[in-house]
Amino acid sequence: MITKYIESILRARVYDVAKETPLDFAPNLSSRLHNSVYLKREDLQPVFSFKLRGAYNKICHLTPSEREKGVIAASAGNHAQGVALAAAKLGIRALIVMPVTTPEIKVAAVKRLSAEIELFGDSYDSACDHALTLAKEKGLAFIHPYDDQDVIAGQGTIAMEILRQYTDPIHGIFVPVGGGGLIAGIAAYVKFLYPQIKIIGVEPEDAASLFHALKAKRRVILEHVGIFADGVAVRQIGKEPFRLARQWVDEVICVSTDEICAAIKDIFEDTRSIVEPAGALAVAGIKKYVEDTGTTQACLIAIESGANMNFERLRYVAERTELGEHKEALLTVTIPERPGSFLSFCRALGLRGITEFNYRFFDEREAQVFTGIKITNQEEKDILIQDLKNAGFPVLDMSSNELAKEHIRYMVGGHPPKLLDEIIFRVEFPERPGALLKFLTAMGGRWNISLFHYRSHGAATGRVLVGVQVPKDERKSFKQFMDSVGFAYQEETENPAYQLFLGGNQLCQL
Repeated sequence: MITKYIESILRARVYDVAKETPLDFAPNLSSRLHNSVYLKREDLQPVFSFKLRGAYNKICHLTPSEREKGVIAASAGNHAQGVALAAAKLGIRALIVMPVTTPEIKVAAVKRLSAEIELFGDSYDSACDHALTLAKEKGLAFIHPYDDQDVIAGQGTIAMEILRQYTDPIHGIFVPVGGGGLIAGIAAYVKFLYPQIKIIGVEPEDAASLFHALKAKRRVILEHVGIFADGVAVRQIGKEPFRLARQWVDEVICVSTDEICAAIKDIFEDTRSIVEPAGALAVAGIKKYVEDTGTTQACLIAIESGANMNFERLRYVAERTELGEHKEALLTVTIPERPGSFLSFCRALGLRGITEFNYRFFDEREAQVFTGIKITNQEEKDILIQDLKNAGFPVLDMSSNELAKEHIRYMVGGHPPKLLDEIIFRVEFPERPGALLKFLTAMGGRWNISLFHYRSHGAATGRVLVGVQVPKDERKSFKQFMDSVGFAYQEETENPAYQLFLGGNQLCQL
């Protein structure tokens, strides 16, 4: 079967629209990691993503009658542009179904390629279901973004180029994974020719469909996927990609949002280009692989898969980069509420730089300080925490606390004046008009909102911290209400970041 893929890759018709992208040496990353790091620059394609390779190859294989009727696809961005460009090149009608939450920059990019657009649903899954329905009704050929042999073969041409561009030994090729079409095509071609080269998939921790599938030895459907790296936010790995991945992928690395943000900065410093979160996954994976394995003096290649980044998201990326590089520590420190204690605290910090400091008087015994401290690595953070404890200051490390990073650092000083029957949730709302109204209307006048915090991150989904006053005997009914609304949520009432800085209940002990 693999020989069939090799033949398909060699015969793939992608260069009518795609170009052979450079394999660029990354000097800064290479120096820091003590390896030779190369970036396969798929962000330089006409649609700023590798997706047009598979889309064009698939459409080229349609029959004349299928071409005459036209094609349809569901996508929130890169695949949509690939299909639209391929169809325009071949003079074929293209209808793209995009979620209502798709950022306008991506909708506009597809419109410029003369494709028809229909906005439907709040997620890719709902848009895809609608596209499949329209395909049957209108007789259109559905162009799948990853679970298709011709699409996989088109993406596999990237591997063909890499092996032609770099002829010395390669230790590993790191590939971002969403639905799996890209890694399936690359793995099939590389392993056929050089089985000793490692093929390593990289996924976000909160969207690790291949990682969990390989662990379970079967495809699984994730209950929820994170949306920061929206280009790979897929709940289930494709059937055909998974079949190939089980045979040819060596391992899968999962990385955090902070690590992805740090990788975006790494790529910028080496190329002066700004990639989307999914486009930086492979670099984040290389960094984690080197840290975990101690690999040195090896050639490591990252697929820089796309650069369709919303400008508004850069603020969020910049805020999280220092944490991802282990160059900032977020700490909660308890200091006595008496003269001189703040001076003692600052002396314990030494000459380390402070990135932020949040404090507000709450009681006459103790003060809770939320602070960001510049560090050089994880070891220095451990030393800093121990120094503070030795100086008599209880410390809680918030560097990995998502609630603290997402909301609390912008809300410190908000204790209510009295005890409340309050429960706290992080909720993800679709970024479209009426989403919040839907939530509030469903709640009606039954429960009172006691806290609300939202910041726009330029993503398809908004992240909200909400507090609701719910008597204890109504908690079960409220949970049923939250489940019925249909928005992803997570309770955070017991989170120490909330208890220390916002809660009106008994403060937790550090």
